[in-house]
Amino acid sequence: MARCRPILARALAALTAAVVAFAPLQAYAFSRVKDLVDVEGVRDNMLVGYGLVVGLNGTGDSLRNAPFTQLSIQTMLERMGVNTRGAQMQTKNTAAVMVTANLPAFTGQGSHIDVSVSALGDAKSLQGGTLLVTPLFGADGNIYALGQGSVAVGGFTAQGQSASITRGVPTSGRIANGGIIERETGFVLANETVLRLSLRNPDLTTATRIANAVNHYLGGAIATANDPATVRLNVPAAYPNGVVGLLTDVEQLKIDPDEPAKVVIDEDSGVIVMGSDVRISTVAIAQGNLTIKVTETPEVSQPAPFSKTGTTEVVPRTQIQVDDGKGNKMTVLHDGVSLQKLVDGLNALGVGPRDIISILQAIKAAGALQADIQVIG
Repeated sequence: MARCRPILARALAALTAAVVAFAPLQAYAFSRVKDLVDVEGVRDNMLVGYGLVVGLNGTGDSLRNAPFTQLSIQTMLERMGVNTRGAQMQTKNTAAVMVTANLPAFTGQGSHIDVSVSALGDAKSLQGGTLLVTPLFGADGNIYALGQGSVAVGGFTAQGQSASITRGVPTSGRIANGGIIERETGFVLANETVLRLSLRNPDLTTATRIANAVNHYLGGAIATANDPATVRLNVPAAYPNGVVGLLTDVEQLKIDPDEPAKVVIDEDSGVIVMGSDVRISTVAIAQGNLTIKVTETPEVSQPAPFSKTGTTEVVPRTQIQVDDGKGNKMTVLHDGVSLQKLVDGLNALGVGPRDIISILQAIKAAGALQADIQVIG
């Protein structure tokens, strides 16, 4: 009995260590509902406006090439009581710009937001400029914010008589807290009786799992998966803290999201991204190219010193190298092979990303790739 106790203690210790080691991995496989969905109505709104940046050190728009800048200056001065109609302007210290900003959800009147400024004409740089007060419009045509302030530019440009250098983009900048909210969107979350959760990556299995997790947590048929992209929530009338309390509890639920088998290929950069569920049927792969390299290295032939005969001649020297890919082998990938084995098999052929793209497309054309290929770029 005494000998069994140390063995039992070691077994319990090993089991405890295995549970402790496995726990973080199990938790890592799940994601919060908060990270998988967006609540319909809780969203940013894009704002845009047209304005003038003044105070530039000769790097603004040339009024001859940007007539809209001159018209904007004249209109702005007329509002200030200065009449410049018919006058020929030569200033290059002003630039016409487009001003953009995002209006966050539930932002109250008087709050500040950041705004971005981008040159519209042929201005060289917005460095040192100041944006004059600019109304920012929403998609409905209403003014939701006003923007004004000093433009912070990350890039710069320097030019001399025979050379110039540009770092970054000096014709765009940002004004921190340069916008002030003048109008609210009017959306009241607390008045909603039905909520719609929009999946960021639509998937029928994931939507069903979210609905089941919510119903299991609340103990009733509260959630319904309407389609792969939407989960409908009926807000209980007597729920503590109402809609806000419901969303606070639901968004912390842990879900194991599902994803389709997909291969994403960017042909411009040669980047390949494959999901973990990508499988292929039994297929044999061979890769090889015939490469012929011709190198010309002409040499100069001269007569011996103090020789009375002979002339200097250029003698051609040609070297030809042929690579017929004999070192490459055929690799067999068996049925149901995983992503890791697929990558290992392609690496065994010694192929690069560009060739892997062609191989994957050929496997898909042969019907052996059990995944969807999405080509971008």
